[in-house]
Amino acid sequence: MQTHRNVLVLGIETSCDETGLALYDSDRGLVAHALHSQVAMHGVYGGVVPELASRDHVRRVVPLAQQVLAEGGAKLSDLDGIAYTQGPGLAGALLVGASVASALGYALGKPVIGVHHLEAHLLSPLLADP
Repeated sequence: MQTHRNVLVLGIETSCDETGLALYDSDRGLVAHALHSQVAMHGVYGGVVPELASRDHVRRVVPLAQQVLAEGGAKLSDLDGIAYTQGPGLAGALLVGASVASALGYALGKPVIGVHHLEAHLLSPLLADP
């Protein structure tokens, strides 16, 4: 007889000017999340500067991942997979999330799943209580 096992996924969002990470458990739902906004940094330019956005993601993504895991009471070894925003978005910003997710997946021997940004928005209501 098979027993049910929950799945724990780290999600990484770096499509534009916000660095967002979340820890999702298939049984418990959203366990922890963190977001860093770059609005103030880009405000002086009147819009998002892609190169600055990418560089800020590089600085923020690992500390935010550590924060989310700590808040969720999880270790990297507890993860069953890593999801990241595959597109659409700013090329350099997307590359940061894809690189971190791929590196983690490779190091941990876990699957890495690219998520379509717009499809995720459309499907997100399915994560809420009815």
